[in-house]
Amino acid sequence: MAHAYFRTKSIDKLLASAELPEHRLRKSLGPWSLTALGIGAIVGAGIFVLTGTAAAGESLHVHDIFKAPLLEVILHGQHALGASGRPGAGPAIALSFLLVAVVCGLAGLCYAELASMIPVAGSAYTYTYATLGEIVAWIIGWDLILEYAVSNMAVAVGYSAYVDSLLQSFGLTLPRKLMEPMLVGGRWTGSYFNVPGFLIVMILTVILVIGIRESAGANTAMVAVKIVAILIFVAAAAPHVKVANWKPFAPNGWQGILTGGAIVFFTYIGFDSVSTAAEECPHPQKDVPFGILASLVACAILYISVAVVLTGIQKWPSLRNAAPVAHALQAVGLVTVERWVVIGALMGMTSSLLVYQLGQARIWFAMSRDGLLPRIFSSVHKRFRTPHISTWTAGLFVALPAGIFDIGTLADLSNIGTLFAFVLVALGVLILRRRQPDRKRGFRVPWVPVIPVASVLCCLVLMASLPLETWVRFGVWLVIGLCIYFGYSRYRSEFAEK
Repeated sequence: MAHAYFRTKSIDKLLASAELPEHRLRKSLGPWSLTALGIGAIVGAGIFVLTGTAAAGESLHVHDIFKAPLLEVILHGQHALGASGRPGAGPAIALSFLLVAVVCGLAGLCYAELASMIPVAGSAYTYTYATLGEIVAWIIGWDLILEYAVSNMAVAVGYSAYVDSLLQSFGLTLPRKLMEPMLVGGRWTGSYFNVPGFLIVMILTVILVIGIRESAGANTAMVAVKIVAILIFVAAAAPHVKVANWKPFAPNGWQGILTGGAIVFFTYIGFDSVSTAAEECPHPQKDVPFGILASLVACAILYISVAVVLTGIQKWPSLRNAAPVAHALQAVGLVTVERWVVIGALMGMTSSLLVYQLGQARIWFAMSRDGLLPRIFSSVHKRFRTPHISTWTAGLFVALPAGIFDIGTLADLSNIGTLFAFVLVALGVLILRRRQPDRKRGFRVPWVPVIPVASVLCCLVLMASLPLETWVRFGVWLVIGLCIYFGYSRYRSEFAEK
């Protein structure tokens, strides 16, 4: 019985399933479209917020054991409560971004190898089904649904604030009761609905249903605007840089650099979404690895550029606020550029929403095609050749809660889900290298097993740095998923007893 739950699905069968006429998706994504998808998912509003936070550091006061990081609870127990904080990296935040890019590159290399071997929708879910077995695949698929959904709920909730900021810069205002969630912290706010958050998700859902080519085109346009906004900030602020602001370069030494890296690590998350679109690419063996690694390199350059300029125009201790880039621009008299920063943040959030909605719909689609979710979710639109039912479902699954609840506090659930997926993908590389060493790989991770093992260890350390309550919520979500698996999915998968 236990063995049945860990049966793996043949890679050849996965590839054959993707070519069935009733499930075939339109193949229209090239290497640069995939790179734009990666940049769209990675670079969000966080580049204008977390850069300053990590440079200046954080002061925390933990009153509840569930709010303390898991590692602190394990090492210190009740002593994890009380005042604590993370020392700022100072101008060395640029070095933090570089180190984090290298760490994310470890996971990116593992994704690239598996994507070149199994260019099928589903990303880590599909890779796990081919390596670790059905029940583990269900767990990671259920986890990915949570990761993409919660991440987008949190972004959609905050979207209204940026829309409001942009409109106010033009002298326009919208009714507050249509700009905020109905419930915050379990209490009624008096608002009717978060209309902008709901609308942006549903508009993007329509674009995704119409076609992958149109979706990729819209994303590329938003990525271009986002990059232009970042470049305008860098070019306009660079003449105001004072070398004295970069001294001392690393005021808190390596401890500050490493803790700064822990804060900004999650700004890099999103490159894995490139692999969810592998099935819609004519040449996935080469193009998907290129898209994953190129998007990581491009984002690292953008992040480091912003970090260098931001810490050059303002002393790093002054960057500890909710909008460090905007405040720094005001301080040097560049108020006009601030509007571009808001536009860049809006484009960043919108493109991130688009790519994550695409990824979530492909997870629903892949799990349905394998029988683990109802078959209706793997329906493909006859004209648009997109998984329209799963796309509409994913859209409503995000848009409705975003209009009602304040879900920003649950953003750590997205982080732990992503890191868990990274761990399983790295393990998948090791397993397939042992079981199928001669299978053709369009891309190979160098220095195996060193790089996959290093990726697993780095991800586990970062998971342990998340609060205990995040682990509890993550555990509850997985228990709910296992109940669905044992009550429904295991009876309908291809391995179910006849």
